[in-house]
Amino acid sequence: MRKFEIFALAVILIGAFTVRLYRFDWPVADWHSWRQTDTSAVSRNFVREGFDIFRPKFDDLSSGVSLIDNPEGYRFVEFPIYNVFQAILYQQIGKFTLEEWGRVVTIFSSLISIVFLYLLVAKYTNSRTGLLASFFFALIPYNIFYGRTILPDQSMVASLLAGTYFFSNWMENKDFKFSIFNLQFFLAVLLMAMALLLKPYALFFTLPLVYLAWSRFGFGFLKKWQLWAYFILAILPLILWHIWMSQREFIQGIPRNDWLFNGNGIRFKGAFFHWLFGDRIGRLILGYWGLPFVVLGIIRKINRKENWFFYFFIVSSLAYMTILATGNIQHDYYQILIVPTLSIFLAKGVDLILSSKEFFNRSVSYIIIAGGIIFMLAFGWFGVRDYYSIQHPNLIAAGLAVDELTPKDVKIIAPYGGDTTLLYHTNRKGWPVFDRSFKDFKKAGASYIAFADPTPEELNLETLFEPVIITPQYAIFDLTKPTLQGLREQKKD
Repeated sequence: MRKFEIFALAVILIGAFTVRLYRFDWPVADWHSWRQTDTSAVSRNFVREGFDIFRPKFDDLSSGVSLIDNPEGYRFVEFPIYNVFQAILYQQIGKFTLEEWGRVVTIFSSLISIVFLYLLVAKYTNSRTGLLASFFFALIPYNIFYGRTILPDQSMVASLLAGTYFFSNWMENKDFKFSIFNLQFFLAVLLMAMALLLKPYALFFTLPLVYLAWSRFGFGFLKKWQLWAYFILAILPLILWHIWMSQREFIQGIPRNDWLFNGNGIRFKGAFFHWLFGDRIGRLILGYWGLPFVVLGIIRKINRKENWFFYFFIVSSLAYMTILATGNIQHDYYQILIVPTLSIFLAKGVDLILSSKEFFNRSVSYIIIAGGIIFMLAFGWFGVRDYYSIQHPNLIAAGLAVDELTPKDVKIIAPYGGDTTLLYHTNRKGWPVFDRSFKDFKKAGASYIAFADPTPEELNLETLFEPVIITPQYAIFDLTKPTLQGLREQKKD
């Protein structure tokens, strides 16, 4: 890279890092806090109980996730690479809270993504397009927010982009016969294996790799044992992880996932196109004004160096959103995986305008590009600004009260419609939902019940159990101390 490119990339990285520090030290009660607290709970249990990475646990003991009672609190989703980093950094360095270290891991994953997105795009187009792609990835407000949440998705994107870059380098090896002993091969395998373990959805984005193999060897790539070695080594850890977690001992810790595909029958309905292409991509990510640049990037003439490589990112993105239709509609963080694709074609569209001196007025082009980018970022910020807000601060207040007023080793009922945010802030294990009777809760070991923003019906528990504290913000009751009426109710049961 030339000095200017290094300087420009460094500026982008510093900017990306800075904006991701917004509300860095706020408690985890923002948008999608339930998924963030589930992730952070696994890390917290590593700190408390030791690093048994093959038996990750979180705080939810209910049957709400798998429809099977989960008394051990097993949490078998992604392999806990992200959680290991979060927990080790907290243990070994300290200074920040566990939650802040989770955000640090995500922020640095975003920075790694920016670097490898630049390297990939610059390699197949030009350095200006590479810098533009990294700029958009760094500063799209949607990606800023999800570039500092406690989720493994950004780490998966970083591993995927880095793995793709090293795979592309490996494909250029002149002596391919013995190329599996090449460092590029090792890094490509390691990083793709990590991406798949972090989120198996990365499998959708192996299509660009298939294209690179085909573009060099034609259909003869199917006969290359080196490529089969790559594929087997990259996917084997994921297969072994799923074999391990499918044991009878752990099935209660595997969330139901069949609904992700088309659980509500929304695929290819009008709402499917509205929510994904109109609301999420058009409004939330691209802030309306970014969409024309993406379209220009898609329809621009393909250069010989790039060929169809980046179009396979589009195919991968469309396949991912279509196959996991309900998951993508239900949760907007699922679109984290398509942000590199949108950033690439945003950059290609802007670069087309800058490159086409014959068709576009240069002065007007600069104004349109600057205005379009400013509007895109402004409207994108308008869409995500409330994501940072703590809409229900009493969840945190109730959690802190439980942590102060109850023994450290008790189990808590912290009902909030299945949302585990309140349970996480109690610093206890327990149940975020009523999935059994009080009698069965007590048999399972529950000692207290806590409510945030208690309703009159919930406050009525005062007639059954002795209150620990009741305020307008929260209420805590001791299930081990029933009132006289509570004792009568128990005798009836």
